[in-house]
Amino acid sequence: MTDTSIAVLVGSLRSDSVNRKLAELLATQAPEGVAVDIVDGLGTIPFYNEDIDNASEIPATAAALRERVGAADRVLAVTPEYNGTMPAVLNNAIDWLSRPYGAGAMVGKPFGVIGTTPTPYGGRWAHEDAARSARIAGATVVEDVTVSQSAIEVDVLTDPDVLARLTNAVRLLAEYDAATAAA
Repeated sequence: MTDTSIAVLVGSLRSDSVNRKLAELLATQAPEGVAVDIVDGLGTIPFYNEDIDNASEIPATAAALRERVGAADRVLAVTPEYNGTMPAVLNNAIDWLSRPYGAGAMVGKPFGVIGTTPTPYGGRWAHEDAARSARIAGATVVEDVTVSQSAIEVDVLTDPDVLARLTNAVRLLAEYDAATAAA
């Protein structure tokens, strides 16, 4: 496999976030030739506002987000679920990445979403919302990558079966070939 870079958007700002720990663990276990870049600072990006985006100079944090995701080959969201949907910080990041319309930083990039919650559904609704939003932003959602893992009866950071599914998701995202998928 050639060198592939994956920009990771973590949907939790909590310092002791299990999803952040999961992203960090997956970064250390990435397949050979795959660089995983956890994009920090999502909490410092102002809420998307077209007036700000159309100003002569957009906020540096938003510009840095666009630059890092734009430079990546793939995008992976690692997120919990808040009140049945994706966290506002992830939604805001996707909003910034979706502009300018039709030419945003995620256009054409393979996108996957994984994560865990202490619920029976493991964040499935948040993951569906993130995938839908990313698709509208122009990303190519790789359905086989989605892993919604419940953390009720398992330690997601140490369980070998869970880690195998999650590392496999990263591998599938890294290996995704749009031309082959379309055939």
